[in-house]
Amino acid sequence: MPVRPTAVLPSLLATALAASALTACGGSGSDPDTVKVSFKQSTDNSIHVMDDYLADIKKQFEKANPGKKVELVPIKAPDSEYYTKLQQMLRSAKTAPDLVYEDTFLINSDITSGYLKPLDAYLAKWPDWNRFIDTAKAAAKAEDGKTYGVPDGTDTRGLWYDKGIFAKAGLPADWQPKTWEEVLDAARTIKRRVPDVTPLNVYTGKPAGEAAAMQGFEMLLYGTEDRLYDDAAKKWIAGSQGFEDALSFVETVYREKLGPDVSTALDPNIQTIVRGDLLPKGKLGINLDGSWLPQDWLPGSGHEWPQWSSKLGLAYMPTQHGQAPGKVSMSGGWTWAVPAKAANPDLAFDFIRTMQTKANAQKWYVANSGISVREDVAADPAYAKAQPGIKFFTDLVASTHYRPAYPAYPKVSTAIQEAMEGVTTGDTSVEEAARNYDDSLKEATDDQVIEK
Repeated sequence: MPVRPTAVLPSLLATALAASALTACGGSGSDPDTVKVSFKQSTDNSIHVMDDYLADIKKQFEKANPGKKVELVPIKAPDSEYYTKLQQMLRSAKTAPDLVYEDTFLINSDITSGYLKPLDAYLAKWPDWNRFIDTAKAAAKAEDGKTYGVPDGTDTRGLWYDKGIFAKAGLPADWQPKTWEEVLDAARTIKRRVPDVTPLNVYTGKPAGEAAAMQGFEMLLYGTEDRLYDDAAKKWIAGSQGFEDALSFVETVYREKLGPDVSTALDPNIQTIVRGDLLPKGKLGINLDGSWLPQDWLPGSGHEWPQWSSKLGLAYMPTQHGQAPGKVSMSGGWTWAVPAKAANPDLAFDFIRTMQTKANAQKWYVANSGISVREDVAADPAYAKAQPGIKFFTDLVASTHYRPAYPAYPKVSTAIQEAMEGVTTGDTSVEEAARNYDDSLKEATDDQVIEK
């Protein structure tokens, strides 16, 4: 998914939010003419891209379907708490909404738990489904071969860099590193020549959650010869050299003080800090991050930064030694899914169809700084020109990788975050952190591992 900036809520407030979300949804007296749509609301009150988009779709839907109503049920919580609240809601017919927003990294876990309804019967009668690219369709398909979600876009990742800082450091305005070492060397140059800024941000540790695992670690690991999962053997990979090399990169960033202060790097609000403060204020040289960043800087966002496209440059993340294909990206994204215990599943899918007309899908991609998963939108010149950077990130889809989104993945991701945090703080060596990960991996996957 795209991993969005969130803030940690005190436990009492989190409990209250959970209670209010549970009360708001479902109930034995569900109205057959009302579709309840639950979604992740940003904890940053100035960010209301999703709220505005869904409010517009609600108007369209109610106008096209007289007598039908849409009830929007926002869940305002950090990522980890959102997933917990969502699963609480899905367990009971009394609390399950009719439509939910599911991150692709968690959807298979919810499918395995029996929380979601297969959508194949609806998709077979929906001509627009043929417009979706195959890789995006696969992200919402379970091991049983059935599809449980409709993707609303994808994302890719790369290197954002500050052209002003690069100029002061004597680095090129059209920078494109070919190896990991060239990335580190640029950061070292910035540290020497522009000492009042943070040279390089790589998300790390448990507080950053999936941002650390995906934007940080997996962008490194998938630039080596190794992966997290062996598709042929259908097993998770332990003991790989690539895993240790990726950890070594993270260790180097923080040992050499090329990254944010460790206390800042391990702040749960690190994504908000990077996008709302460090980048717009010219305090960060290089940022390994996702395609969606500009959504925070668009007019009406609360953090308007119209100059970003002239201030920042974009470079793809290179492979470790520049080996083919030379660049690496990770992709995720979110899907709209229908709970198994939804009161009005037919109405829910009708709402999906309204959201996913070509025009509405294109509107969402642009508003959310997302990457199109529809071939007809991707081919539309208006989409490619809608926002700076869209073409760069869309072109990365050809060399991107998707997480092995199997039920064990959330636990694997947590184990990755723990390994990263250990080398970031210096509490564990790379070798020890890798061994700890292997132990956690075996436990998380019931020993379904292959040793490299």
